[in-house]
Amino acid sequence: MADKCDLCLLGLIILSSLLTGTSGVDHVYISSGENVSLSCNKALSDCKSTTWIYKNRFSDSAGAELITGGIKNKDSERHERLSLESDCSLNIKNVTGEDYGLYRCRQYVNGEQQGPDADVFLRVLHVSVSSPSSSSSSSSSQTEISPGRSVTLSCQLYSYRYSCDDLVSYWGVELLWVNQTGVDLKTDSRYQILSSSAPDRCILTLTTTLLNEDDNREWRCQLTHRDQLETSVRYTVKYSAPVLCDDDVVYMWHYVLN
Repeated sequence: MADKCDLCLLGLIILSSLLTGTSGVDHVYISSGENVSLSCNKALSDCKSTTWIYKNRFSDSAGAELITGGIKNKDSERHERLSLESDCSLNIKNVTGEDYGLYRCRQYVNGEQQGPDADVFLRVLHVSVSSPSSSSSSSSSQTEISPGRSVTLSCQLYSYRYSCDDLVSYWGVELLWVNQTGVDLKTDSRYQILSSSAPDRCILTLTTTLLNEDDNREWRCQLTHRDQLETSVRYTVKYSAPVLCDDDVVYMWHYVLN
């Protein structure tokens, strides 16, 4: 019975795309800080009549036009990071978590739409770090803490329209924390790994206590789609030389995210 329900839901999704005039739906996964190119089904000889519309849960029903008639909308907050390719693809530089959402490419001639919409769901993977001893969290490239302290890494997938359950059940999306050799860290009792969700976010947290031997150790949050690796974010601990202070040894460390 469950299998039949799953097939019915998938059929409704496909039918919805056909009824809304959408030629196809692309799903793109990218890590924050990277550049991405979103494809448009180009139906014209140039891009002068191309419009790119952006929607997320904070947008009104019509969405916001990022590109109108092949020209960037200067009122857009991401104006400086956008560009249009010769094939009408939309480029976004230095992607952030706030860039997640639905991007819709549409082309017109004399006010009439040419061809169906090309929809792209952009999902963004982002990692931040926090220490229970501090009320703040950081996603910058450097922070300080002493070995023996607990640290929490939060891996977040920003996704529009589809819930975490839908992404896992129907789209085959999975988040994992792994070590440098690709071994799932939930198999190691040293790490506490918890999954949760928030509006438009799937969250997988890793909590551990830093050890002296963690110098140069790499942890990686990776995202797979139907068992295929789509993107990942690495977290590497690097200790500097110990510093003596009031007869105590103080270790400084920083992490690198990319």
